[in-house]
Amino acid sequence: MPTFDLYAKEPDESVWQVPASGAARFNWEYDNGRDRLLALYQKGKDKQWDGQKRIEWELEVDPYDPLGTPDEALSLYGTRHWAKLTEKDKGELRRHYASWQFSQFLHGEQGAMICAARIVESVPDLDAKFYSATQTMDEARHAEIYGRFLHEKIGLLYPINDNLQSLLGDTLRDSRWDMPYLGMQVLIEGLALAAFGMIRDTTDKPLPKQILAYVMQDEARHVAFGRMALRDYYRQLTDVELREREEFVIEGCYLMRDRLRGVEVLENFGIPKAEAEAYSEESEFLALFRKLLFSRIVPCVKDIGLWGKRLQQAYVDMGVLEMGDSDLDLLMSQDEEIAEKLDAERFAAEERERVAEVRDAVEAGRCPDG
Repeated sequence: MPTFDLYAKEPDESVWQVPASGAARFNWEYDNGRDRLLALYQKGKDKQWDGQKRIEWELEVDPYDPLGTPDEALSLYGTRHWAKLTEKDKGELRRHYASWQFSQFLHGEQGAMICAARIVESVPDLDAKFYSATQTMDEARHAEIYGRFLHEKIGLLYPINDNLQSLLGDTLRDSRWDMPYLGMQVLIEGLALAAFGMIRDTTDKPLPKQILAYVMQDEARHVAFGRMALRDYYRQLTDVELREREEFVIEGCYLMRDRLRGVEVLENFGIPKAEAEAYSEESEFLALFRKLLFSRIVPCVKDIGLWGKRLQQAYVDMGVLEMGDSDLDLLMSQDEEIAEKLDAERFAAEERERVAEVRDAVEAGRCPDG
């Protein structure tokens, strides 16, 4: 079924055109790369996987409770509207929230694919071009997987959120080669990673858990790539140039924070926008969710050398400054370990099933008298 038939609200345009800016850079030095980035490039090649085969698509998903979302996590919970909802209505609300969330993941992954391709084009260093080429393939796989989950398991999509689209546009329109790193690798990917992780660690549904765990295994490499490249480059910048990038980060963080309301879902249920925004702001669960979503961004921004007073004050205002002390390397290694453990558990279960099948076949083939 065409995607446009599944949108809760039809997108304003079928194709979004962002004018390209900046130079395409060729590098004729083919044998002088940074060991850390070349090692990450090798890992990117070694860790390629097929979303058709690695994920158990035959697992069933209840579209009216795809993530096992508790009532308290829904922003209408406890409002005057909640008591009026039937169980069917609540199931439909869960379906729309899951669709909205995974639709933003899908649109973000397409944006990441385009930004990674832009990095291949514009970054001056060949080792960074090599790695970003592997990331472009990763992001294509992620978009494929999220698209399939939405089409086949939920049957509903939402257009890209205005704030996410605005940040993507700002990132892609900037002619400076480091901005796709900063906008996508640090801000959008960092926020997405935190959202992926919270759902992965709380859902009791096996298919979305698999999808998120395997996507996060890739994303751990992507964030490492962005940190390496930007940390090296930002050491060379003037104070003025660093402040310009900090301003971009501040604006982007506010956009991303405001992206997380899911107001479009409540509007789809007939609730006026102002009222829907108020419910989203008043929800204790969503307030905690929004705060935790910066757990990957803040330490990464600090690590790459953007930590001026104005940026720190913005994080104080958002209530997330203390997250700058988080151990990002530990979080990323855990992301990889969770995916590897999930694979090991699945393979062990499949091996037990094969052994049981062989044993049963042997028993069935024995003669009655032994």
